[in-house]
Amino acid sequence: MKTMANIVTGFVALSHFGILVLEMFFWDHPVGRRIFQMSEEVSAASATLAANQGLYNGFLAVGLVWGLVSGRRDLKLFFLGCVVVAGIFGGLTAKPSIMLTQGLPALVGLILVLLAGKSGADQTE
Repeated sequence: MKTMANIVTGFVALSHFGILVLEMFFWDHPVGRRIFQMSEEVSAASATLAANQGLYNGFLAVGLVWGLVSGRRDLKLFFLGCVVVAGIFGGLTAKPSIMLTQGLPALVGLILVLLAGKSGADQTE
């Protein structure tokens, strides 16, 4: 169970690094416009805001990696919880599919980390 929890947590981290790249470097680029379905005007006008969003997604990814590398269950739970909340908020305010693409994988990871329980490798709790 712990291995599966770590795999899903790693997937969530990797996806958020990908979002960082898209939002910080490809937002105002044909690739970003196609993925996020925006016109050139909209992407140009919102590029600074998107870069800021990308940075925050990077912080989430780094936090998840920190939890994985350190083996700290509390960090995994905290950062997966943050992603779940961000996924729900994004789904309600921006695009409903965000709940599925970001929120659902994080929720699955959160549940798996909880089910895996505290092991001897966990340093806190």
